[in-house]
Amino acid sequence: MTLPTSTASQIELKDFRLATCIGTYAPGDTVPEYHALDLTLWIHPDLVLIAQDGMAHVFDYDPLVIEIERLAADGLYATQERLMTRIVQACAAYPAIEALEMALRKFPVRAGSGSLGVRLAVDSAQLQRMREDRC
Repeated sequence: MTLPTSTASQIELKDFRLATCIGTYAPGDTVPEYHALDLTLWIHPDLVLIAQDGMAHVFDYDPLVIEIERLAADGLYATQERLMTRIVQACAAYPAIEALEMALRKFPVRAGSGSLGVRLAVDSAQLQRMREDRC
């Protein structure tokens, strides 16, 4: 897998608490209090190094954040991986996103302590395949 070079720009969303229900739990199991998302998007530097101020010259991430919130609240997920897949699919809808890394963690794991999560990296080739599959 090849992520963009160091000349690429990144947008970072960190520790974003999602209102979501993930997993099934038996009596006595530790039920997570919350899930947190870290999402890094690689975009072209031209969307950061701008000659004039204005939203028309940058990547507007607000609609994507709203979509992530909607996906998270879209019912019960058996796995973190399914929600992550849907978030990647949402990211693929934006041609400005060249690649991404994501981590989704639940808190706590046991007895009020720790986090447990899944990390994913999607390079430009894989993102492009997802875009082509949507057509």
